Amino acid sequence: MTSIPSELHDLTVTQLSNLLQTRQVSALESAQHFLDRAQSHAHLGAFLDMNTEATLAQARVADARLACGNAGPLEGIPIAHKDIFVTQNFVTTAGSKMLAGYRSPFDATVVARLAAQGAVTLGKLNCDEFAMGSGNENSAYGPVKNPWDVTRTPGGSSGGSAAAVAARLILAATGTDTGGSIRQPASFCGVTGIKPTYGRASRYGMVAFASSLDQAGPMARTAQDCALLLSAMCGPDPDRDSTSLDVPPEDFSQSLGDTLSGLRIGVPTEFLGAGLDLDVRAAVDVALRQYESMGAKLVSVSLPLTRLAIPVYYVIAPAEASSNLSRFDGVKFGYRAPDYQDLNDMYRQTRAQGFGNEVKRRIMIGTYVLSHGYYDAYYLKAQQIRRMIADDFQQAFKLCDVIAGPVAPTVAWKLGGHSHDPLADYLADIFTLPASLAGLPCMSLPVGLGSADMPVGLQLIGNYLTESRLLNVAHQFQQATDWHQRQPARL
Repeated sequence: MTSIPSELHDLTVTQLSNLLQTRQVSALESAQHFLDRAQSHAHLGAFLDMNTEATLAQARVADARLACGNAGPLEGIPIAHKDIFVTQNFVTTAGSKMLAGYRSPFDATVVARLAAQGAVTLGKLNCDEFAMGSGNENSAYGPVKNPWDVTRTPGGSSGGSAAAVAARLILAATGTDTGGSIRQPASFCGVTGIKPTYGRASRYGMVAFASSLDQAGPMARTAQDCALLLSAMCGPDPDRDSTSLDVPPEDFSQSLGDTLSGLRIGVPTEFLGAGLDLDVRAAVDVALRQYESMGAKLVSVSLPLTRLAIPVYYVIAPAEASSNLSRFDGVKFGYRAPDYQDLNDMYRQTRAQGFGNEVKRRIMIGTYVLSHGYYDAYYLKAQQIRRMIADDFQQAFKLCDVIAGPVAPTVAWKLGGHSHDPLADYLADIFTLPASLAGLPCMSLPVGLGSADMPVGLQLIGNYLTESRLLNVAHQFQQATDWHQRQPARL
């Protein structure tokens, strides 16, 4: 065995896989290298839990499989999971005091499928409490810092995942996307992330926020790496997730060499209007010109109900959250208030102390819109408009193959910048919410730097079950440019 390369953390998943397969590096050496690196960058707040013994045990098993010569491309690859996925041998808190110290007796399906492919778990990654937030500042365990500028947010709710990948603490991570929580932090941290079609990846073992919106996806430096992880994560799970699609597993890397000649890229007029910062617009425009030079054709399309995505989402998602989070009552599991008078008081005290302000806010909104006299006026109407938003996309896809535009109106803002204005957080999701409401596959890839030299991501949106095309469109861009290779200079 040769000595471990000092630049191991600068490799992609694909590159490290090649070293592991040829036994130039062992999975055990790789795991120890990344454990040490994660611990030396604890100031970023990306990790919430690590279990060195469990990680190294997984690495030894991976080495045994690699020695047999028939291991897959993820064998021995170090990854980490957003703390929204229950994971054996690691604490799962969903970023909340309500689940402090909770250890699950089973793995989420996504975790189990990646483990079955040989991926080595380094730990659990910080996130907004119950995945509620756009800045990763709502975690009960402190905010995550953006490795490009530690005074700025990494985006949310999968900010820990994006920051850990951007800082080279891990090569890839899982995230979840309810209204943009993979794409927005990927954009803010200069990494690649994809949310597949709703139902592609099982939600079993994923702590629920909004069940009709939550979807798991990978984050890594390249589209090629995301394709490898997504291939392992996806597949039907009918016995444990009734929303799981009956679509067979797919190798998303098979289409990565397809030409972009003749590809029609739709550019929504609503995504490039007022409210979009000029530096973000400039980076997006340059990326679109690059695609033109590669043989793609730009087509103007319209998504007229984009402006209604925020009010629709912030009726539906809180409504579902108020139902899902009712299970946290201090009786069955999780936090229980130490002092109370009776059962009702225990409920009140437990929830008042266990939930953070943003979670309480959304529970109250959700309970209100579901209450008698308001259900038809708010929740039912929001669901009707949601269907119309999905129809808008289908009209647009008659004119194009892929839709492209900004991920967020701005680059990452300063930590605490939205602390006194929760609506500012909500408005940051204006470009990501429509595709989430429609259940479409979508992703973010780095395409430039904006103000203060902070990353800018390009959002790609595809029609249902077109993840392979999206990943190829991103991969071809990354073959022609080097934005995905840029890394924070301040570390």
